[in-house]
Amino acid sequence: MIFDHKGFLLDLDGTIYRGNTVIPEARAFVQRLEAAGKKYMFLTNNSSKTTEEVVEKLQLMGVPAHPKTVYTSAMAMGDYVDSKQIKRAYVIGEKGLKTAIYHAGVEESDTDVEAVIVGIDRTFTFEKLETAAFAIQKGAVLLATNGDRVIPTERGMSPGNGSILAAIEVAGGKRAIVVGKPESWIVDQAIQRLGTSYDETLLVGDNYDTDILTGIRAKIDTLHVDTGVTRKTDAMNKNDPPTFAVPSLEECTISTKL
Repeated sequence: MIFDHKGFLLDLDGTIYRGNTVIPEARAFVQRLEAAGKKYMFLTNNSSKTTEEVVEKLQLMGVPAHPKTVYTSAMAMGDYVDSKQIKRAYVIGEKGLKTAIYHAGVEESDTDVEAVIVGIDRTFTFEKLETAAFAIQKGAVLLATNGDRVIPTERGMSPGNGSILAAIEVAGGKRAIVVGKPESWIVDQAIQRLGTSYDETLLVGDNYDTDILTGIRAKIDTLHVDTGVTRKTDAMNKNDPPTFAVPSLEECTISTKL
């Protein structure tokens, strides 16, 4: 049963909100977790915002949130480069990623770098692509916050970091090491912060190829919601379907049997 779990990892884009519009039933779901004293953490592949900006956005939507309930792919990247002792990198990304890299003690540069780090960048240019490609060709490791091809918004599916990453991988001739969903690094770090065991934790998300696959690889229970990228029927027809699937989180706020 869903509410038997002690910890919840919650995706954001397509699960809690679409762009700048909250999904009302998702807000009610988080409010119910808060009221029940459940541990939860927002686990997002979006690296554009700082922790404080994510919290502010959620709070303005009426979703209970504070800094300790947020873990982004930018934060995961900061933890990863720190663990690998990378000290100099060319960074393609926005404020959230650049802030995390700075706090990890990494110097940003476009010459003589150990790594090229890629996150969503809505000012991505040919010049940035070329700089990244040259650095990779000279031996820099290619790191990416995530490989999401698209991001759900109010207007439709907007290009995600995976769209940028694909160009850099082709130009640089090297595949990226991804630290965000669906890879294990981000979920391992998040569960450690959450303080629950793997068998006590449920991952909730809309995208099978990132959210649900992350849970499957980590061997934790998953809940698919049909409010974003992957349709419920498609998710349930996979060789490895989610543990649970619902049209929306409304079903989880009106029923304790789930």
